[in-house]
Amino acid sequence: MSDSRAAGGQAVDQNGRGISRPQQSYEGVALVAPTSIPYQRYSIETAHWWIARALGTALRTAGMKPAELDGFSVSSFTLFPDTAVGLTQHLGLTPRWLDHIPMGGASGVISLRKAARAVQAGDADIVACVAGDTNHIDSFRSLLSSFSRFAMDASYPYGYGGPNANFALLTDRYMHEYGATREDFGRICVAQRHNALNNPGAVMKKPLTLEQYLDARPIADPIALFDCVMPCAGAEAFLVMTVEEAQRRNLPFATISGAIERHNAHASDPIQLRGGWTIDIDDLWSQAGCAPADIDLLQTYDDYPVISMMQIEDLGFCAKGTAAQFVRDHDLTVTGDFPHNTSGGQLSGGQAGAAGGFIGLVEAIRQVTGQAGPTQVAGASRAMVSGFGMINYDRGVCSSAAILQGGQA
Repeated sequence: MSDSRAAGGQAVDQNGRGISRPQQSYEGVALVAPTSIPYQRYSIETAHWWIARALGTALRTAGMKPAELDGFSVSSFTLFPDTAVGLTQHLGLTPRWLDHIPMGGASGVISLRKAARAVQAGDADIVACVAGDTNHIDSFRSLLSSFSRFAMDASYPYGYGGPNANFALLTDRYMHEYGATREDFGRICVAQRHNALNNPGAVMKKPLTLEQYLDARPIADPIALFDCVMPCAGAEAFLVMTVEEAQRRNLPFATISGAIERHNAHASDPIQLRGGWTIDIDDLWSQAGCAPADIDLLQTYDDYPVISMMQIEDLGFCAKGTAAQFVRDHDLTVTGDFPHNTSGGQLSGGQAGAAGGFIGLVEAIRQVTGQAGPTQVAGASRAMVSGFGMINYDRGVCSSAAILQGGQA
């Protein structure tokens, strides 16, 4: 790629962006103890309780005591007024490495990246990455009213509160631009419900047909009931350590072939029909040394089906604007030719706040280590996970993705 020099001397590409140095590999890092605490529609417990439950379960799965943990990464929307700092006292932890990642649906992969680098650098030996939120009767309204400065100043006071209206506009534009239909989005939702029925921790327990999807009550035209995630309470977690430590403990583990993140990408686009993955996807495939055809299953962030379509395109599985045809041509269920959101994702598993950014990642670790049980994809050894988060008044600002492989204990 040809480049020029900015005023400060940094190489820039034809779009004026700085040309980054190649990423170092994530070699030697292991992901273990994937943990999901079954979701509940509502809970009287605090986010602290959910996070503690996930952390305790992950540690017990790994045969560890809390004192062995020296790194802690937390993602949560409902932890206020605490952050990860308050949790260390609340849970009796004394980590030498601490992080709080408020990046919504992109948080899982971003937590993974930071924890992996800490382990590689020796800043921590064992890091717990945990996300969790509660859902009281009024939690979602309270969250929306103070979600961001944009929300507080420019949208919520005028009755434009929450993501439904934003994603209705995006979905409508996507349909107009690329010819997608509600039936196409419905194929994603129906497949994920099929997968969720095999997941005992999923909130949605009833089968969903395409006819039921199409007949559902409208929410914000053109999206209807089954296009929208259901807020709930729950938590997800995993541990990050060296491969040698995982082998010493005889723990099944996954490794990281590559990982990327990008924020505020394509800000000048009048409406968001692409995400930050498009900037870095070639680097990700290069890091991982593989191609889309080598992926055994895909876990996309799925607060609305249009976002999953956008990720299928931006991650390189099909050309831009052709994801509708792609989902027509493929079976997205656990036993299909393109397993997607194998635990049911958020659309049928539930959206437990920031844990929604972890649900696909934790499931991917289970899949490539052969621990997914009733949602296991036969022969799965390589998985891709993508994250998308922090919707302001017009678009999601954060995006992330990672490719995982199963290791050898």
